[in-house]
Amino acid sequence: MNQPLPSSAVIRVGTEQPDNPGRILHAGPLSVELDGGQLRYLRVNGVEALRAIAFLVRDENWGTYVPALENLKVDQRRDGFSVSYRGRCERDGMKLAFDIVIEGHADGNLDFEGVATPGTDFRTARSGFVILHPLAGVVGRSLRIEHVDGRVEKSVFPQHVNPVQPFLHVRALTHSVLPGVEATVRMEGDTWETEDHRNWTDASFKTYVRPLALPWPYTLPAGVPVRQSVRFSLGGKIPEATRSSTAAPIGVKLGAVSRRPMPAIGVGLPAGEIEHSIQRLSLLRRLGPRVLVCHFDPRAGHSLKDLYGFRVLAEQTGARATLEIVVASIGDYAAELKRLGALVTESGLKLSAIAVCPVGDLKSVLPAGERPPAPPLDVLYAAARAAFPGVELGGGMLSFFTELNRKRPPAELLDFVVNTTCPIVHAADDRAVMETLAALPYQVETARTFIGHALHRVGPSAIGCRDNPHGATFTPNPANERVCLAQADPRTRALFGAAWTLGYVATLARTTVDAVTFGAPTGPLGFIHCAANAPQPWFEKTPGAQVYPAFHVLTGLARSAGCRQMTATSSDHTKVETLAWKAKGGTVLWIANLTANDQAVALSGLRGEAFVSILDEASFVEAATDPAGFQERWKLLPATAKLRLGAYAVAVVSVND
Repeated sequence: MNQPLPSSAVIRVGTEQPDNPGRILHAGPLSVELDGGQLRYLRVNGVEALRAIAFLVRDENWGTYVPALENLKVDQRRDGFSVSYRGRCERDGMKLAFDIVIEGHADGNLDFEGVATPGTDFRTARSGFVILHPLAGVVGRSLRIEHVDGRVEKSVFPQHVNPVQPFLHVRALTHSVLPGVEATVRMEGDTWETEDHRNWTDASFKTYVRPLALPWPYTLPAGVPVRQSVRFSLGGKIPEATRSSTAAPIGVKLGAVSRRPMPAIGVGLPAGEIEHSIQRLSLLRRLGPRVLVCHFDPRAGHSLKDLYGFRVLAEQTGARATLEIVVASIGDYAAELKRLGALVTESGLKLSAIAVCPVGDLKSVLPAGERPPAPPLDVLYAAARAAFPGVELGGGMLSFFTELNRKRPPAELLDFVVNTTCPIVHAADDRAVMETLAALPYQVETARTFIGHALHRVGPSAIGCRDNPHGATFTPNPANERVCLAQADPRTRALFGAAWTLGYVATLARTTVDAVTFGAPTGPLGFIHCAANAPQPWFEKTPGAQVYPAFHVLTGLARSAGCRQMTATSSDHTKVETLAWKAKGGTVLWIANLTANDQAVALSGLRGEAFVSILDEASFVEAATDPAGFQERWKLLPATAKLRLGAYAVAVVSVND
């Protein structure tokens, strides 16, 4: 009897939870998207002026509530629009309700007002308005800042990622949107400040309520209302809008061989996944990671047994082993590292590198906050070299780039610097997750300003949260939905995960990063299905289901080790991403649709007979049950060199040149 096929939603994003684009509203030259009560993509004649305005409620661990909306009323008029609703947030006996009124006017100006009233004492890390400026057309550009004391200052949106808040005590921000047209966003009801959201890979600058210098979490007293407002206004002569022509296919152009090598591709290896990975060793061998980042934390009871497991997996895959070491001791760190070095020798694990991080640096430190107790890094690094002679030494942060940027290590003492990323820290919808790819080059460019000649290695990273440096633990996700700071994200096992993985590597491959590692072989962050520790309903019901779509992408990318990149460009990297390299006997070109819509792609620069294989909705079941992969089912590329890629589809093109 044939098993029922998964739904399109499960194939595409791994969950039945809807994530549909919101309703487009118009007010003169302004268009906005109303999405779940927030306004997104505020555009003036089609040019994005603000990424979002939202009234957000954060829990004590900085997780974001998804409010229940009531009495939503939307009135789109000829001369503008009105929106009103009530939002409710409830958890652990705490209650907060907020009432919102939005008015869009014929001149393109907009008012967004909110009144929040706690039904009980309400514990929060932040509750209030957040305003996002986009990166395109903003990074490096000038702006005017009006402060709460009335003082006006000229400044610029920073080019490099600012580790602290670039703008403090903010009342209003003004920047140029179009020639001769300025946009001002004015916030009333509290004091705002701006942080560089690129620290967390968000593609925006965020202006938020309540300065970080104040204590958090804090408690909103029951029954005491919180009133805030945001006004968006335009200044200058707004030109007539031009009509857009019919959308042309997105062009992907293959160019010449470059000097840049492909980064080494690897996977993380948490100690808890050793047994499951050994049970699926044949699949891990097929994936072929070039690097295994083995995590060792004495606080978790990691021991000689785990080192033996790391050895088995490194030897059986042929991957270079990096031991990622959490240093628990503050005063006895040299002896701790020496004991670990002896255990590594006893286990027979051959290390290519180690990366050390004191336990105090695993948690976030706010700007101007006191750094937790930790050994001086110069002597810690010296002790690590003494305990592991002849092995490459890495340092930095096992958490987000934010912490690397705020707690910059003495990189001149290191061979390489590490950090990870997570795209669901502040927002978990599909578009926001894909948009985080745009922030990666800025992180690498910024890191290069303070790590000097040290190598830069990123990962293990995943869509799901590997660790939560901002709170006690991950956000629970029992309903298999899109949840900020959750470890188990449903998109990891869907086409979305494959497209995001390719986009992640393609973006970083154009930077100076020399190695990129991902999640884990198995488990919530993995690419190989394992019911024992990460059950997934559809995979449980499907005989032979073994791997997630991203497995095939990583398998193909891992094979690029030692190859030179080829120049490959997309006419719109926000929709279609691409990556190519020169392989034996030809060229390999990968293409990913980063959107939920079909995309027409026109290829150029192919110099020879070309074959294509596509991982999409039609091939999903076969790809999940056949680890040999979609790459072995080639079809001759049409002479027109045009492709149509479905939602989050990934294509690989092999050119015999």
